[in-house]
Amino acid sequence: MKWETIVGLEAHAELSTRTKVFCACEAAYGGEPNTRVCPVCLGLPGALPALNRAVVDSALRVALALGARVADVSWFERKSYFYPDLPKGYQITQAQAPICRGGGLKIFIPSIGWKTVRARAVLIEEDSGKLIHDGARSLADFNRSGVPLLEIVTEPDMRGGAEAAAFLEALRETLLYLGVSDCKMHEGSLRADVNVSVRRAGSDADAQPGARVEIKNLNSFRAVARAVEAEAARQIAALESGADVARETRRWDDEAQVSIPMRAKETADGYRYFREPDLPPVVVDERWLAGIRDAMPELAWQKRERYARDLGLPVRHRSTLTRQKNVSDLFEAVAARSDPIGAAWVSDEILNIARNARIPREDLTFHEGDRAGSGRHSLDVRKLAALASLKTEGRISREAFKLAAEAILERDAEPVAFIAKKRLAKLPDAAAAAMAAAAVRKVLAKYPEAADECRAGKTKAFEFLMGRVMRKLGAAVDPGMARKALEDGLRDLAGSPAG
Repeated sequence: MKWETIVGLEAHAELSTRTKVFCACEAAYGGEPNTRVCPVCLGLPGALPALNRAVVDSALRVALALGARVADVSWFERKSYFYPDLPKGYQITQAQAPICRGGGLKIFIPSIGWKTVRARAVLIEEDSGKLIHDGARSLADFNRSGVPLLEIVTEPDMRGGAEAAAFLEALRETLLYLGVSDCKMHEGSLRADVNVSVRRAGSDADAQPGARVEIKNLNSFRAVARAVEAEAARQIAALESGADVARETRRWDDEAQVSIPMRAKETADGYRYFREPDLPPVVVDERWLAGIRDAMPELAWQKRERYARDLGLPVRHRSTLTRQKNVSDLFEAVAARSDPIGAAWVSDEILNIARNARIPREDLTFHEGDRAGSGRHSLDVRKLAALASLKTEGRISREAFKLAAEAILERDAEPVAFIAKKRLAKLPDAAAAAMAAAAVRKVLAKYPEAADECRAGKTKAFEFLMGRVMRKLGAAVDPGMARKALEDGLRDLAGSPAG
């Protein structure tokens, strides 16, 4: 019997405001425990919250990006529950009247194409503190208490772990381009709760699925996908054995690949929601919203359309270069000083080198000339543009291009000087062809057995010989020319085509 998985998601994004949502304490990650706190975020008696306008501005940007309906009037409520890292005994949030409702995001699923996941609401709330478990003790750090959060709640439109992960990726991309959150999932500034249920496949689309199970605090795309699939499998196994599925909250152990029960699922009544008496309603007029609309940045999907329309970039480059805003900013800075195709090649190569060196993409920044760059891996745009020109003008080989890009990223090398010092400049065609032919003759003389295997049609032997030829040639000869020279040499040696 086939089953269908139904998934809804609640994403929590910490906002990149300078101060917390209801007080003037710094909203920053880490630091010495309990040093960024005050009577308001500690929930001391008599302390009164005051709403940070920058938090509402961020929420409005997200609402416009999602195409949501902004509420003329919204308000805050107290959500009461006990947990050691919640000093007030309640969380200030929005439940009945969130800042916006509706809208959605498009995601691409290879098996079905584009799909829209609807948003139910976006609401403003405060984060809790953090528990640090030290052997037999648990210590509370309240630095994070009161950090502003946006909760983005979806409709149950996703059908499996891959779709849930794709939505979270699309949301992360949107938040980064809006500049409202750094979305560092390993630091908890973007995390998700997934609600999973199953129903028999082929049932009416409006048919109610089974009991909904929530899995809390997932902090990677892979964890979201794996948790959804594992939970769906657990529920299906229970139902097919005749057992019931309890409506509960569970946590995910990504190492063991299992979810573990935490508590029975609370209902809204259990949280005892009531209006926050110390905060007035939030009134958003058209003038405020128009100001936010006029300052909206170009989003990733808009960049992809522009790169196709105005720059003629192929799909591969458009997808890679817009995945993160800092990468598209780097590409555009290089393209302004060279040309789009060369800038795309350079940016792609930098990303490949960074990935192999385990440098996070978000750590890549750029600067111009002698101006100091920010971050550990700040790249000189003028040097990258010079490298792009060398490549598009055909003055260096693919291998020399890769070596020069690596030198720029790792030690801020000057590409023209680096190419000259390493003798990597591309030779004229006649000289390169003669050099390649000479290298091929030496390699074939040294490895006659491999040449015989090539004659027998073994492609591994050909690649072995090709590797030895390129070692002799270095980066001064294009690999395509070297490959042709090897094919010609084998043909002359064997009297028939090889390789």
